[in-house]
Amino acid sequence: MAILAFLLIGWILSWVKFENLFIQSFKELFGKDVTKASYYFLFLCIGIFGEFVLLLQGAYYTVFLYR
Repeated sequence: MAILAFLLIGWILSWVKFENLFIQSFKELFGKDVTKASYYFLFLCIGIFGEFVLLLQGAYYTVFLYR
């Protein structure tokens, strides 16, 4: 669920052109050209990390045990 939440956040932020800010700042900081795909990939990775943390904390313990 965190994966979808973070992708949704990335999409909502794109309404106010946050992806352009991200792309420009990444280029200035690291000298690398990135695309909008990189922007969404970053939010995907944050979501995957969030899901992994929830799994380790036992948030899905009842889901896997009682099905």
